[in-house]
Parts: sequence; C-alpha cells; structure tokens
Amino acid sequence: MRKLGSDADIREGLAAITRACPHLARVHGLAGNPPLRARPKGFEGLARIIVGQQLSIASANAIWTRFRGAVRPLSPETLLAMPAEALKAAGLSRVKIATLQGLATALASGALKLGTLTRAPDEVIHARLTAIKGIGPWTADIYIMFSLARADAWSPGDLALRYAVKDALVLEQRPSLVQMTEIAEVWRPWRGVAARLLWSYYSLSRGKTPSSA
Repeated sequence: MRKLGSDADIREGLAAITRACPHLARVHGLAGNPPLRARPKGFEGLARIIVGQQLSIASANAIWTRFRGAVRPLSPETLLAMPAEALKAAGLSRVKIATLQGLATALASGALKLGTLTRAPDEVIHARLTAIKGIGPWTADIYIMFSLARADAWSPGDLALRYAVKDALVLEQRPSLVQMTEIAEVWRPWRGVAARLLWSYYSLSRGKTPSSA
C-alpha cells in the first residue's frame, strides 16, 4: 500500500497523473506542486479533522490551537474528564463536542482501536469510523488521506474538491459522488496526489483557502 511521506512522493505522483490526464497537466501548470499536508495518526489526527470540519484552514487552525491548549495531555481520557463548557470556550460547537466525546469514549473503552486500522482496507476504516455518531464519510476519507497518508486516497464528497474537478475538466455542472469516483479512476494509484493538486487549484482560482483538513 503506497504512502505519501515526502515531497518526492508528491512529485512522483504528479509526474504520473499529469502524463495520464491533460486536464491535470494544465492544472499543475497553473497551481504548481501542492504541499504534502501530513497529519498525525490516532486520536490526535482524527480529533483535528473533526475540529476542522466545514471550516477554512485558518479558522480550523485557530480553534485547534485553543483546543490543544485546553486538553492537556491530549488523550481520550483527558477530554472525557473536561466539562463541555471548557470545550465550548475553545470554539467548538455542541455537535463537534458530542462527536469528540463519542470518539474518546470508543477509544477509552477499547471499542475502537485506531492502531489496528493502519493497514486495514479503506472500506473497513470507513465502517469503523462512521459507526461513531458525528463521523461521516468525509472525515473517514480525510483521515485515510492525511493521517494514514495513503497515496490513492480520495474524497468524492468534499465540496471544494468537487468544484475543483468541475473547473479543471470544464464541466457544466458540479459532478455527483458517483461521477467523482468515475472521473478519478484515471488518476489511480495517485488519487491522493490529484486531490492535493485540485485543492491547490481551487484555492488559486477562487483566491481563498479551501475548507479541508
């Protein structure tokens, strides 16, 4: 299972996808090489993705800094011992607090063991993570892509990514989830690199930072 661990891996993936797809070759010429954007595995990595759901990178980073400062040491047990008001003061919504508490409970009880998912198939990871209330397919996709660093990870439901694919391929409408999966087939086994490139293109074309992990 190929992983993305360095900028050299990103460059290797870019060489492959730009040879295979003239649309991404054009996008690469405009956006340049995207960043690696690696994230930690385990509770920290998944918690950070949950905190950043539906937020710009700048807003997510600000809230994460406050959250990280409040939950010391950063562990499921510490989070469960904290009152909800303390987490709310860090900038978290009630929904995200409930999701983080649900995740922490599953980890503390042993119902979920993130370490055992490191080499599991994507569909198994999806099933285990989305069994926790508040964690949906997007969160699982982003964990696989950035925390587990899988080179072929893909997030068909990411809104910024769907807009980027629409613009890159000059489509009349934003592609559906099924179409996103079908379109990305030509970018295997480097869909994770294609996603990073398309997010960079989205940011460039709209003059803003996309909301993603």
